[in-house]
Amino acid sequence: MRRRWPSLAALGLSILAVVVLDIWLASCGFSGCPSPEEIRAFRPSEGGRILDHKGEMLGRITPVRRQNVPLASVPEHVRSAFIATEDRRFYEHNGLDWRGIARASVRNTAALGVREGFSTITMQVVRNTFIAGRFRNRSLDRKLMEMRFSRLLEQNLTKDQILELYLNVIYLGNGVYGVEGASRDLFGKGVKDASLAEGAMLAALPKAPSVYTPRRDARRARARRDLVLSLMVREGHITAARERAASAQPLRIAKTEWERFASDEPSALTAVRAVVDSVVRKFDIAAADLVIFTTLDASAQRAAERAVSRRAAIIQRESNAWNRKRVGQVQGAMVAVDAHTGEIRALVGSSEYERGGFNRALGARRQPGSAFKPFVYAAALATGLTPATIVDDEPLEIRDAGRVWIPANYGHQYEGRMTFRNALATSSNVAAVRVSRAVGEARVVEAAKRNGITSTLHPVPAIALGAMEVTPVELVAAYAPFANGGYRVMPFLVSRIASIEGKTLWSAQPQRAAVLDPRDAYQITSMLRSVVDEGTGTAVRAAGISTPVAGKTGTTNDGADVWFVGYTPSVVAGFWFGFDARRSISGNANGGRHAAPAWADFYRNGWKVDESSSAWRPPPGMTREVIDAETGLIAQEWCPVTRTEWFKAGTEPTEYCEGHDYLGGWMGDMGSRIGRLLRRIR
Repeated sequence: MRRRWPSLAALGLSILAVVVLDIWLASCGFSGCPSPEEIRAFRPSEGGRILDHKGEMLGRITPVRRQNVPLASVPEHVRSAFIATEDRRFYEHNGLDWRGIARASVRNTAALGVREGFSTITMQVVRNTFIAGRFRNRSLDRKLMEMRFSRLLEQNLTKDQILELYLNVIYLGNGVYGVEGASRDLFGKGVKDASLAEGAMLAALPKAPSVYTPRRDARRARARRDLVLSLMVREGHITAARERAASAQPLRIAKTEWERFASDEPSALTAVRAVVDSVVRKFDIAAADLVIFTTLDASAQRAAERAVSRRAAIIQRESNAWNRKRVGQVQGAMVAVDAHTGEIRALVGSSEYERGGFNRALGARRQPGSAFKPFVYAAALATGLTPATIVDDEPLEIRDAGRVWIPANYGHQYEGRMTFRNALATSSNVAAVRVSRAVGEARVVEAAKRNGITSTLHPVPAIALGAMEVTPVELVAAYAPFANGGYRVMPFLVSRIASIEGKTLWSAQPQRAAVLDPRDAYQITSMLRSVVDEGTGTAVRAAGISTPVAGKTGTTNDGADVWFVGYTPSVVAGFWFGFDARRSISGNANGGRHAAPAWADFYRNGWKVDESSSAWRPPPGMTREVIDAETGLIAQEWCPVTRTEWFKAGTEPTEYCEGHDYLGGWMGDMGSRIGRLLRRIR
């Protein structure tokens, strides 16, 4: 027994090793084999899809250059080229070509190394799918696992199904997977339109894609293509005559379809991917084949990118001329949100898109200038003041913390006494500061925060002129309560994330909160419509936009930032232009001339919503009065300019305008009396 013990131990260990190996193979490496259902349901990853809110394709989550196609879309000569080159007995074996294994074993043994492989098409499918990434190098255990999985595929899929998988997963160079992607990459057309010569070129690539690509060495690529054609003749797939004709065809390589696609990718997708990444990490979701439903509108996004790019180029030329040199790259940012839900319809973070670059619409903090003034007047209206309230537009000095601050109007022009409406329309700085001081800067900060400004704001006199920095997205979203009747919205970019089968994995819902008296919202909107119709934002009307539009221009004192935030009953959109490093754009830069035209360009070319029947209407609790546009009092018959104004009940003027001496002397006074009498009669 003592002599037999080592032999028995060795035998036992051998048996144990065989048993462990069998268990290892049977369990697919102890990690569990895929079920028949999982094998049949498998589809090669295309990198996930990103869709707009109408279902239009915008791009991919990850840069996987692949487009799956059914086998029926692949011409017979393309299939034959791959089979003749990669696995001529594909339809005869059961996943393992034992003749090929024997041949390779003999040659490799004779060469004392690996000179020939024996991978079948089925094994290549396995290598590129179910065991991809599990084994780093060529090894015996990897080869055994390929053989095990190959048997599983052959048991659960038809030969045509395996071939379809192969033609979609195989790597063909230049970062492209599958015959459809490679055909588009090399020839600029889908594989269904590939010629015999082009099909042979595709089949020439799997052996060494970087070596045989025609972009690297056309002569070597052509020789490999012709070898594939000769193999097709040998296997009886084509005639010698067809081989000669195909061999005579030159290699014509088109500009890559994938490069065109990448250059056309919406710039907002970088921000979309950031949202997806955060959700994937939080919920432990695999991102490979997700379908991302965004809130973006494809046509609006394209129009927004063009508008930012065009206007930035115009501003760049003006700035270069003013500085007599190029002092930097003019940048732009834009965001458009649905006024009622907060869904982001368009997002542009720079004047020239760079994948993964800084998105200024979301992250750049800049002074909004006069684009902040609506919050000043919103705070004033909430205290009972009205669009007809009079404020002085005269030079002003403010002593604050031992210092003297002298706010000035653009161009140092002053108009004297004017209504709130006129002060906002003409963007009077001193009037805004006076209103802010009267109601209290703390109330102004509160109004802005209530609407959705999240950046830090300090209740200082300069707050009235937008001296505190904000991001474009928060400023735009904070205008939404003016547009929608008083509801703050939370801007969001992704509405739903689903599996490739359509199962919802994560979703977001609009968040709304009532923050503003609907009557105040209506009055602010009415005042901001005057900005567009007769004030600093008339460039919108000059561009031919005739639908109801309200908005506000913004310019910082040094002309470093120009803004226009405008809205309709359905959308709020804002544009910003400037340099990253703060400097003046030009000597007379302003939001009305530089940013408002970009808004008009976007709206005219990208917003397809019919808003003809959705104009703003006064909410309950308001009264209408015809007032004198200059004094804000009830208009007389002889007032030169009158306006219909809506007031919250109880805040309407009760006095008649008597300040116009149109008829001279006693006739003017008599006219006022007659006017009052006529009103009583009516």
